[in-house]
Amino acid sequence: MDIKFGQKKLEKLANDSRKCFKDLGQIRGKLYLKRLNDLSDAENLEKVRYAPGNFHELTGNRKGQWACDLDQPYRLIFKPQSNPIPTNDDGQSVWIEIVGVEIIEIVDYH
Repeated sequence: MDIKFGQKKLEKLANDSRKCFKDLGQIRGKLYLKRLNDLSDAENLEKVRYAPGNFHELTGNRKGQWACDLDQPYRLIFKPQSNPIPTNDDGQSVWIEIVGVEIIEIVDYH
């Protein structure tokens, strides 16, 4: 899957594991790089839907975004590069048609 970054800092962390571990800590840094690797290796979003990390679609004011777990309570937030997001007749997102994502942030939104 194609991965883009909404923030230069997140891209730098993805490309420099030493800086990643320094800025995020060992646990969160390792999970961040693993989730990015999982996304990169997947053909589409459906391939990670049931993978470790609890990849899930968000609702409410974060509708159109997805999240996966890092270390609790932090989440990696991303959105599909597709605009509009592919949906079926019922308005549900079609995960298998999403082949690129943009990493937005690491946040505790709870």
